[in-house]
Amino acid sequence: VMDFESTKPIATFAVPNNEPGAEEMAKHILEFLNTESSLKRLVIGLESTSFYGVHIANYLSTSPMLMPYHTEVYCLNPKSIANYKKSYIGLSKNDCIDAFVIADYARVGRITTKPWRGCQYLALQRLTRHRLHLVKALTREKTYMLSNIFLKFSEFNTLDAEEQPFSNEFGATASAVLTEFLSTEEIVDMPMEKLVEFICEKGRNRFPDPQKTAKLLQAAARNSYRLDKCLYEPITVAIASSFTMISTYYAEIKKVNQAIETTIKGLNPNAFLSLQSIPGLGPVMAAGIMAEIGDISVFKSQESLAKYAGLVWRENQSGQFKADDTSMSKAGNSYLRYYLLEATSHIRLHC
Repeated sequence: VMDFESTKPIATFAVPNNEPGAEEMAKHILEFLNTESSLKRLVIGLESTSFYGVHIANYLSTSPMLMPYHTEVYCLNPKSIANYKKSYIGLSKNDCIDAFVIADYARVGRITTKPWRGCQYLALQRLTRHRLHLVKALTREKTYMLSNIFLKFSEFNTLDAEEQPFSNEFGATASAVLTEFLSTEEIVDMPMEKLVEFICEKGRNRFPDPQKTAKLLQAAARNSYRLDKCLYEPITVAIASSFTMISTYYAEIKKVNQAIETTIKGLNPNAFLSLQSIPGLGPVMAAGIMAEIGDISVFKSQESLAKYAGLVWRENQSGQFKADDTSMSKAGNSYLRYYLLEATSHIRLHC
C-alpha cells in the first residue's frame, strides 16, 4: 500500500487469490484509508495475468467497502511493469518488490489505460476466444490428417485442381472413399459401374459428371504408392477418427456461433450492425473485434487503438539514417490484432 506522496511502501500483506482473500485485502485497504481523512481516491494496480486476475479485479472494482473512495482498478501490461522496474538499479525479485513496483507505477501517473470495465464484454470475449480456439484446433486436425491421407492415398491431395476427383478433400464423399476402402488397390480393382454408383450414393447425386469423377479417382489410386498391408487398418482407423473429430469441431463451432449471436444482442447491437455494414466483415469478425475493443470511446484516436492491438512499427533512426524496413511491435492484444488483420484481408477481397 502506498499513498501518492510516498516513495516507500506504507504497508505490505499477502492474501490468497480467492473470495475470502479478496475480502481480506479490501478490509486491509479500508483500514489504511480510514486512518487518513485526506485520502479521497483509490487506485489499484494489478499485473495482467490472463484469467487469474478476472475475479479479483471484479471484486475490488465493485466492493461496497471501497466505493466511497471512487475506486479504479487497472490491469497493467507486464511488459510495461518490467520496463519500469529497470529504472531501479539493483532491485531484487520477490513478491513484495513486484507489488511495490506496480504501486509506484500507479503513484507516478504512468497508467494510460482505462480502468477495469467489469464483465460486460467478458462473456462475449470468452465465446469469441473459444471459437478461435476451436478453429485453430480444427485446422490443426485437418493438417495432421493430411499426413495420414498421404500415407494411404499419396495422390489424393497432391494433384493439380483439374486432376483432383473431389473439390473438397474433407467432404462426405472423400470421407467415404478414405474410410470405406482399406487400400488404393480396392479402388483400382473396383468395376467402373460400381465405383460410379458408390460416388453417386455418397455424393447424393450432386456430382455433375460422376463417370469423370470415378475415372479421376481410379487414375489417382493407380498412381499412388502402395502401402504395406499391415498399415491398411491402422491408417484407416486414424483417418476415420480425424473425420469424426472434424465433424465434432464443426458442430461445436456452430453452437458457439449461436451463443455469440445471443450474447451480442444484450451488449451494443448498433456497434455490431455498424461493423457488419463494412463489406467483407461478417458476424464472426464483428463480434471478435467488439469483444476485444469493448467500448470504442475509451480510445482517443485510431493510433491508440492500433497501439493497443500491437499494430505499430518501431522507428529506427540515427543521424541521417532512417530505416525503411522496421519490425511490427506485436506488444498489444494478440486476439484483436488477429481479428483486425483478418478483417482487413476480407475487406480487401470485397472492395
